[in-house]
Amino acid sequence: MTGARTRRGRTPLALGLPAALAVAFLLLPLAGILARTPWGTLPSRLGSHEVTEALGLSLLVSGWALLLSLVLGVPLAWLLARVDFPGKAAVRCLVMLPMVLPPTVAGVALLQGFGRRGILGPWLEAWFGVTLPFSTAGAVLASAFVSMPFLVISLEGALAGLHPRYEETATSLGAAPLRVFRTITLPMVGPGLIAGAALCWARALGEFGATITFAGNLPGTTQTLPLQVYLLLQEDPEGATAVSLLLLAIATTVLLALRGRWLTAGRDEAGPGAGLPEPTAPGEPAVAAAVPAGPSGPASEPLPLRATVTGATAADLDAPAGTTIAVVGPNGAGKTTLLRALLGLTPRATAATLTLGDTDVSDVPAHRRRIAWVPQDGALFPHLTALANTAYGLRAQGVPKDEARREARRWLDRLGVGQFAHRKPGRLSGGQAQRVALARALAARPRLLLLDEPLAALDQSTRAHVRHTLRTHLADFPGVCLIVTHDPVEAVSLADRILVLEDGRTVQYASPAELTRHPRSPWVARMLGRNAWPGRTTGGRTLLLDGGAGLVVADPLPGEAGAGLAVVGPEAVSLHTTRPTGSPRNVWRGTVREITAQGGRLRVLVDGEPEVVAEITPSAAADLSLAEGVPVWVSVKATEVTFVAL
Repeated sequence: MTGARTRRGRTPLALGLPAALAVAFLLLPLAGILARTPWGTLPSRLGSHEVTEALGLSLLVSGWALLLSLVLGVPLAWLLARVDFPGKAAVRCLVMLPMVLPPTVAGVALLQGFGRRGILGPWLEAWFGVTLPFSTAGAVLASAFVSMPFLVISLEGALAGLHPRYEETATSLGAAPLRVFRTITLPMVGPGLIAGAALCWARALGEFGATITFAGNLPGTTQTLPLQVYLLLQEDPEGATAVSLLLLAIATTVLLALRGRWLTAGRDEAGPGAGLPEPTAPGEPAVAAAVPAGPSGPASEPLPLRATVTGATAADLDAPAGTTIAVVGPNGAGKTTLLRALLGLTPRATAATLTLGDTDVSDVPAHRRRIAWVPQDGALFPHLTALANTAYGLRAQGVPKDEARREARRWLDRLGVGQFAHRKPGRLSGGQAQRVALARALAARPRLLLLDEPLAALDQSTRAHVRHTLRTHLADFPGVCLIVTHDPVEAVSLADRILVLEDGRTVQYASPAELTRHPRSPWVARMLGRNAWPGRTTGGRTLLLDGGAGLVVADPLPGEAGAGLAVVGPEAVSLHTTRPTGSPRNVWRGTVREITAQGGRLRVLVDGEPEVVAEITPSAAADLSLAEGVPVWVSVKATEVTFVAL
């Protein structure tokens, strides 16, 4: 830390001097106002009828301009941040244009658009009897035109920094789009909205050029404080300085109130680490006692699943009620895309035909499907307590507040986190947050439960506790549950069936036992900790591997040529310092690339033809003097090779 401070303190003269001049350049005019202000007559000047009238009109005009900017600008900011549409770049350019236009040009543009001879002006006068130029309404319009971009840009940045998973999670809990916007989006971008609104109001309060060009300078009607300054400057320079000081004080107050907020409003309100699981707090109860599902639980009727997903990810699922399906595959295989397709959140990338029980929900909007989704980090709403988070889905479905909170409390107690009901997510540990997220999903009475790597970021001890909790409560869930995971232990221990995806396509859909016995891809075998080499049969007992080597198996291979996998457990691989003699039919040379510890044994990765992983004891490794780069001989008995036809 000391070194960092020292480096920051050594400012190069070539940079420090221009920076100091820039500060002086900006400060000198403001200091001039302070120096030339007639302090002795300041109260009487600011209390004069003309100034108070102009101040009241300025507050009225800027207030209505802010309201108009909020009504029009908030939806526009959301559209720019959340929706891709043709011409989006042009719309964003249009929003920013009033910020760079000369104010008088903006006034001329308003005259040509809303004046009596403008595009819309004659129609407004003929149909509604409304004439905007040289009216208070015209001053409001001019102020809103030049100030709205400050609101839109600030709010768009805040919305862009808010991860969509919060809104998507709320949608999966049954909240309609407007409810999501009102209860999740707006509260979470609140600082950005407040900052944008304050800057918008301050800009409207100080507007001059567009107002005087479009609305004129009529006392009591359009003569705001900036126009009063312009008028006084010609007749009473000291009065103009006094009123300028008032405007300067207002602007400075706004910026000081926004200190640190408007520069960071675009960040995710949860913070960079909020919602990410961390180790369970000491003394936290490990597992809640299992409580039989009752009327307060999820949908009580059995709900089998039938789904066909096509497009970026392709999969066919047919599972009876009460089934837990683990979805596994390498990174980029399409696991999360599959979940989002079932949720109805990726209509362009995929198409899904989905039936839950006897109901076809393929064309049902996402918020009406009753499919609860738990993202990897839980996506707990940071502005709500654990209790309010858990009750959110019930409230979105129209359950009265008291009943929703009672049921939410039952679910929190059931998962062992009831004592944290009034804490916000930022004060929960990783294990607590994951259980609250699960309670929220189950309390929403879903017909299908989707868990996206729910235990990925937990430490080993916490993961074991939460895994046990999951297993306990999924046993009572009457619908189907899909769990995305990279952990083979989770897949085997939690799931009744395992769906393997690679490159967006289904490779295998089988029970854990079948998957273990007959993995149908090298990735699946390696996930289970086994060696797998693709090859082709050539008749007899020799499998020709893709790399060119041959592998002898104990049982005769199919007579016809075909693709397959040779699968060997790492514990069946032997390592030697010299070429072995005797029974092994498969022997080749290799070089130790890496040695890692796993439990009480060592896993040794050996480069060779083929590459192989062996599992040996530490004492065996010591006897062989194994180290990275050491040459070894590898042997595998033919009886230890399992052939899986593809």
